[in-house]
Amino acid sequence: MTTSMTTATAERSPSSPGPRDGDTDTASARRARPAAAGRRGRRIPHTPLNPRPSIPLTLVTGLVLVYTLLPLAWLVINATKDQKGLLDSFGLWFAEDTHFWDNIGRTLSYDDGVFVRWFLNTLLYVAAGAGGATVLAVLGGYALAKYDFPGRKAVFAVVIGAVAVPGTALAVPTFLMFSGMGLTNTPWAVIIPSLISPFGLYLMWVFAAEAVPTELLEAARIDGSGELRTFFTVALPLLVPGTVTVLLFSMVATWNNYFLPLIMIKDPDWYPLTLGLNAWNAQAQTAGGEAVFDLIITGSLLTIVPIVAVFLLLQRYWQSGLAAGSVKE
Repeated sequence: MTTSMTTATAERSPSSPGPRDGDTDTASARRARPAAAGRRGRRIPHTPLNPRPSIPLTLVTGLVLVYTLLPLAWLVINATKDQKGLLDSFGLWFAEDTHFWDNIGRTLSYDDGVFVRWFLNTLLYVAAGAGGATVLAVLGGYALAKYDFPGRKAVFAVVIGAVAVPGTALAVPTFLMFSGMGLTNTPWAVIIPSLISPFGLYLMWVFAAEAVPTELLEAARIDGSGELRTFFTVALPLLVPGTVTVLLFSMVATWNNYFLPLIMIKDPDWYPLTLGLNAWNAQAQTAGGEAVFDLIITGSLLTIVPIVAVFLLLQRYWQSGLAAGSVKE
């Protein structure tokens, strides 16, 4: 009997989990379930960080995406067709036979490889014109943003006015000026006008004013750093996003430039890609001219590949440059 009482007492001891403790835990879990279910079922209010879905905006975005990608898809698809396939097949679908690599080889070798010459000319115009425009924009924008000198407001007004003037309005005066200096039909007639970029200068002006703290420049000067050393070691690393942004805009403008070379260049050996492909397209309309539409399409695809590659490689710098100054600290 004594043994039975001892056993019963041990079973009721606090060290062993009794049914009362288990009942308490179960009741707490039951009370927590409705509260958790209520939190899960509660709808989160719409905020700027959690915007309400907009069906019209989604449809407009889809239409813009289709409008942007459809010409590129058409170009890629038709670059795989020969001359006969372009005329006999649907434009947005592939032909029975694929001639993509054959078209590339014929494009590069047609007319003694003149396409390669046009490609190198375009690289020259972009490297000298767009590169020089970027350097001048960075230097001028930094100076206008960080130095105070007489006539600064007048320079600002001139830059803003130059941004508003279209390039076609200056084409004829530029041609007459270069013709008087004997520079037409030379690469300089394309490179020198490309060095002037009012929009790039204005963009670097605004970017340098926000990205380079004046206190940092003053600290460098107090430490004995000269102006050139301060620019290259302190300011220039901070200007990299804006510099890449201006470089991309200048590259695209020079790479796609058509009207300026059209009035300045008459020698086919100095044609850029834009004029060269137009010359191939025009030769089908001349008497006895050969129609090479398959080569024109393939050449157009090869023309846009470098620009797409540059944008993809420099995209992170470009995006950070566009967002600079949007948040005030």
